[in-house]
Amino acid sequence: MRVFQRMGEHNYEKVVFCSDEDSGLRAIIAIHDTTLGPALGGIRMLPYATEEQAFHDVLRLARGMTYKASISGLDLGGGKSVIIGDPKTDKSTELLRAMGRFIDSLGGEYIAGQDIGTNSHDMAVIRGVTKHVACVHESAGGAGDPSRTTAYGVSLGIRAVLKSTQGSDSMAGRQIAIQGLGNVGFALAQFCAEAGAELTVSEMDGPLAARAADELGAEVAGVDDIYDTECDVFSPNSIGGVVNDDTVGRLHCKAVAGGANNILAEARHGDALARSGITYAPDYLVNSGGLIRCREEVFGRPTEDFAIYSRVSQIYDQTLRVIRLAGEQSISTSAAADRIAEERIAAAG
Repeated sequence: MRVFQRMGEHNYEKVVFCSDEDSGLRAIIAIHDTTLGPALGGIRMLPYATEEQAFHDVLRLARGMTYKASISGLDLGGGKSVIIGDPKTDKSTELLRAMGRFIDSLGGEYIAGQDIGTNSHDMAVIRGVTKHVACVHESAGGAGDPSRTTAYGVSLGIRAVLKSTQGSDSMAGRQIAIQGLGNVGFALAQFCAEAGAELTVSEMDGPLAARAADELGAEVAGVDDIYDTECDVFSPNSIGGVVNDDTVGRLHCKAVAGGANNILAEARHGDALARSGITYAPDYLVNSGGLIRCREEVFGRPTEDFAIYSRVSQIYDQTLRVIRLAGEQSISTSAAADRIAEERIAAAG
């Protein structure tokens, strides 16, 4: 792996490779930038095909967390970690505790939370060996799973792009295509359905898709067919990189706003969306609700829903600000969001 070259491309501060023979742990922790505060970011556990793939993912995710914290006005930096393994078969208490010891060795530079493949119960296990963890289950004294808060923020991002493209932020009668029905995606589908939206969903887990159809009246599309769905908003809420060379020309929507990290495979795909007349709500902005919740837990502040949701509501206005800036400066919304985030970091540094 071209470790030092890749770290230098975006000025990463630290990358830690973690290995524990007894538990079978193989993991990578990436700290991108701590100008604004300690790096907070989730632990993702996936059966990556190669170590190079895991390394690429953790670098992109860590950098995204820096921008997410900055544009959200939080006193946090950006970091992320990945565990190489199948969470259904390889996760164990011993493995999580080993991961916790590596996190603890960083002395608070990196604060872990949950992500794909991990949950608030896992964070409670890690809390047993380090205090540098958030999103801990309520039974262990934490703020719990932030997924619903994340989904609420994404729903505000959808309302903002509807306001920009349709003149009204009402979801009533609007066609929303939701890709992925995990913890965030399903909660988002619930928010949209309650607001009167017409839903088309795609999900690899058949029972989850059937539940969305039964409970929310959603139409179910094939996993690949979702890209061809005519809709007002396409909302990716699973893996990243779904707007890419193969899919960008297939989209039949007015806007893209979702909870997945790194929706754009490359920065140039933000420009491609803009050229196609599709308004993109930068993912690290609209999915920042979970980070806002976890930040309050880390600093010992109130985590009641009313207080948290009040802070998350800023996502709506900030998304509209990004869209306005993009129009004023004739740049893509992804470039506009990066500019706002980078200016705040530069001012602090």
